Amino acid sequence: MSTESTRPEPPVTSPSVIVLTLARRLEAELNAALAPLDLTVARLALLGHVASLPGASFSELARMGGVTVQSVHTGIRALQSAGLVRDLTARAGSASEIELTPRGSDLLDRAREVIGAVDEKMFGPEAEPVPREIARTIRGAFPGDG
Repeated sequence: MSTESTRPEPPVTSPSVIVLTLARRLEAELNAALAPLDLTVARLALLGHVASLPGASFSELARMGGVTVQSVHTGIRALQSAGLVRDLTARAGSASEIELTPRGSDLLDRAREVIGAVDEKMFGPEAEPVPREIARTIRGAFPGDG
């Protein structure tokens, strides 16, 4: 008795699934590339938020990152221990104002170079066509941001 196996039809392409899959690949690439700088995507995001809004409070940083205030406190403590940020007030009962240190600013500059290399790998002329097209669309939607 022979049973012929038929291949099911491919699933309908979901933009959500495609973007999520690409985002996970991109996060893995970025984390691997940032590791020599002792950074992760999450730490880089927090560092970038501090740089973009010097003097931001923990609450503002949490809103910007879409995370909890507790997560920001933990992240900022780690960045402080590494000498990358400082709290301008640092008094109990006072609102904190976080800013980059010169070391944090230098690290962020180096991280931007790493991001550029990952962008080139993932979205440049030698990349797969779909990610290249997604990058072209994103750049068109956000002119001046890249």
